[in-house]
Amino acid sequence: MEIKIDSLDNIHEAARQFVAEMGDNTVFAFYGKMGAGKTTFIKAVCECLGVTDVINSPSFSIINEYRSASGELIYHFDFYRINKMEEAFDFGYEDYFYCGAICFIEWPELIDELLPYDCVKVTINEQEDGSRLVSF
Repeated sequence: MEIKIDSLDNIHEAARQFVAEMGDNTVFAFYGKMGAGKTTFIKAVCECLGVTDVINSPSFSIINEYRSASGELIYHFDFYRINKMEEAFDFGYEDYFYCGAICFIEWPELIDELLPYDCVKVTINEQEDGSRLVSF
């Protein structure tokens, strides 16, 4: 499926479409170049799920934890700053990826081998006109 984000003005509509298509999937790996809008889109998705906490990139902490309006746990990962895959083992990635909570993962290419088989791959690409195309 593809969702086009023309501008930040319609990002929440795109996020609502994404949430409607999530189904029973829980682990989502977000691919895209630096500045493609991964964190911004994940923030909009979390807001659509009813998260009221401050939502920001976990680039230094590697993981942020949120709760949806229904109390569901949401984990937001950013693996940009890990130097080797073993660091994911050190914080117990399996406990997160396989617990049934929603996991949004930025920079998953650094830990591709560790992603669950049913992980949904989401790609965000900037288009020539500045819009974004979300494919999953």
